[in-house]
Amino acid sequence: MTSPERRELPGAGLTLVGDRWPADPAVPRRGTCLLLHGGGQTRHSWRATGARQAAGGWDTLSLDARGHGESNWASDGDYSIDALVADLRAVVETLAEPPVVFGASMGGMTAIVGEGENPGLVRALVLVDITPRVNRAGTENIGAFMRSAPNGFGSLDEVADAVAAFSRHRRRPRNIEGLKKNVRQRADGRWYWHWDPALMRDSQDEPRRAAGEQRLLAAAAAIRVPTLLVRGTDSDVVTAEHAAEFLALVPGAQLVEVAAGHMVAGDDNDVFTRQVEGFLNLLPSGQPVDRSASPRT
Repeated sequence: MTSPERRELPGAGLTLVGDRWPADPAVPRRGTCLLLHGGGQTRHSWRATGARQAAGGWDTLSLDARGHGESNWASDGDYSIDALVADLRAVVETLAEPPVVFGASMGGMTAIVGEGENPGLVRALVLVDITPRVNRAGTENIGAFMRSAPNGFGSLDEVADAVAAFSRHRRRPRNIEGLKKNVRQRADGRWYWHWDPALMRDSQDEPRRAAGEQRLLAAAAAIRVPTLLVRGTDSDVVTAEHAAEFLALVPGAQLVEVAAGHMVAGDDNDVFTRQVEGFLNLLPSGQPVDRSASPRT
């Protein structure tokens, strides 16, 4: 698998960290993909997708959201949807062209509001198991997981056990060293999740980043770019009814279903990638924009 380049990019008042996979020069260049992970994840959740997109001719950038991974924590504790969308807009301004945005869960909410309220921000959308209306029980499970270890873990084995218990569609990793990308070790030797604890304050459901349902519905109804919704058939967050409602809201939106849970791309990345590739192959050619004064990824 091709190793990406680590990049630092300007967000809205803070610095974001990303991985960039340059498009394979041996194939025709097709555009730019921007990958936004879900709450409690990091940019590394997209590592297989990023490498495959680059091999297919896409310059691909995966970001750590604010408060996650190596990106800055918000000094004011602002992890609202407005802050996430502001970060998205800031990053897109550094790109040579509107990107195809992949958004999983929290990243998908950011993408829906970002494009719906800023038409033309992106070239196309790939939304991974997220719709404006979701199953509350599923989001409560995510919130419970994120709040489940306030005192950290005594070992990486304990981290692996926690991940396996939550992600029942995946096998427990054999090489637990890879989990170091999702946790940080403090001076006391204990391991803690790689996100800002402020994400979980003042909320008994999803972290405060969650957008209001009506705002998401209105944003979705305003989307006019090509859009693909990928739903896990075993998802406890997005139901078939939620998906049907989304398709009715977004003109021309497509749906594919994968035998997976909420973490679709990680549960079955091969099937996910094949389904997305079919959608991307039908996209009209992208048009670069003149941002000669802006930095490039």
